[in-house]
Amino acid sequence: MFAKEVYSDRRNRLKKEIKSGIALFLANQEAAMNYAANTYHYRQDSHFSYFFGLPHPGFAGLIDFESGEEFLFGNDLEIDDIIWMGPQPSVAEQAAQVGIQKTMAYDKLIESLQKAGTTGRDIHFLPPYRGEMMIELGQLLGYKPSEVKANASLTLIKAVVKLKEIKDALEISEIEKAVDIAWLMHTTAMKMAKPGITEQQIAGTIEGIALSHGGSVSFPVILSMDGQILHNHSHHNILELGRMLVVDAGAELSSLYDSDITRTLPVGGKFNARQKEIYEIVLKANMDSIAATRPGAEYREMHFIAATRITEGLKAAGLMKGNVEDAVAAGAHTLFFPHGLGHMLGMDVHDMEGLGENNVGYDEHTTRASQFGTAYLRLGKKLRPGYVLTNEPGIYFIPALIDKFRAEGQFMDFINYDKAEKYKDFGGIRIEDDILVTETGQRVLGKPIPKSVADVEETACN
Repeated sequence: MFAKEVYSDRRNRLKKEIKSGIALFLANQEAAMNYAANTYHYRQDSHFSYFFGLPHPGFAGLIDFESGEEFLFGNDLEIDDIIWMGPQPSVAEQAAQVGIQKTMAYDKLIESLQKAGTTGRDIHFLPPYRGEMMIELGQLLGYKPSEVKANASLTLIKAVVKLKEIKDALEISEIEKAVDIAWLMHTTAMKMAKPGITEQQIAGTIEGIALSHGGSVSFPVILSMDGQILHNHSHHNILELGRMLVVDAGAELSSLYDSDITRTLPVGGKFNARQKEIYEIVLKANMDSIAATRPGAEYREMHFIAATRITEGLKAAGLMKGNVEDAVAAGAHTLFFPHGLGHMLGMDVHDMEGLGENNVGYDEHTTRASQFGTAYLRLGKKLRPGYVLTNEPGIYFIPALIDKFRAEGQFMDFINYDKAEKYKDFGGIRIEDDILVTETGQRVLGKPIPKSVADVEETACN
């Protein structure tokens, strides 16, 4: 947790954005793993944490935009709880830690909400993403669980996005700490990527690094020689010489701030000629689009810079053909690069995505494309200083997609399908960094994680 002034300031800034009604923020409940008393590792709701800080279940925060009052609802522990957990601070003591003076028992919450409802006041809440929270909000507000999301407050969503999308110095420092942990995770994976090692051994080791630093992984580790599968969470393969290992992993701190880094490693520590050629194309797409990132530019411009570099490189390699600009405009590159360049990063690895991708990554000036591949770009809008985002281009040889596009006769003027057939055993390559948009350009966050061919090979072989 941060100093109480951090949370007070965040709530005060929210009050400046919304002038009427009340806002309700629920802490996440415990989630049972296989029976009620055996729960998954507790993870607080990011929005509750942002405004109220407390990393515990059983709380609700309420902000009155008209009176300016702030309340924390929760119950003090009883002796049965203390036996299992030891002495715990009271609700009032915890509220004071985040700058709140008024507390009530949790069962008083529904009375407060009913009073607001009967007097015609707006009750603002954010869309839930867990089933049990949909049920809880439904019970508190009189909705069926299936109706809850549709009644979430767009006013509150827009206000929260406005506040959270600009990261302050404290938040940037936290994200850099998470990137530094990811440095250790990824350099460890580079050194472990030897023939005969199982993917699970590496995945478990790097997840343990995140856990040992007091937090967790920011998402389930993606680690596979089958790198053509974008989000492959299966770790069953035994590493083989001549193949590559895609490692997409990050750390989450106890403050909930995240890192999200991808590196692609040659098993055995050395890229062969074919791997190196494709890897260098992805690296150029990564580095050129990072260099062009600046405030005032739309991030989809960076996406198309990466797409252009990929198309240029694949044309030089004989996998694509024709005019590069025409190929990118037609979307021919999406056979090899079928996803967006990146997304916002913060307290969630896809920051605020639960509020709706279009609410976070797009606005009234920049709308989502409908073209295959480009439509998956999560962040397209104009960049501002303080944005933290990922840059993660890739090239993938997906046999099913190659077969589909060829059978449909797609992009015959731009793709050399005969050569693409020979790469069906290749897998995929992705390179990802975490970027801060500054007043004049950008900065790659954290301790530099090896990504040039020479640096990856040197790290792997030491």
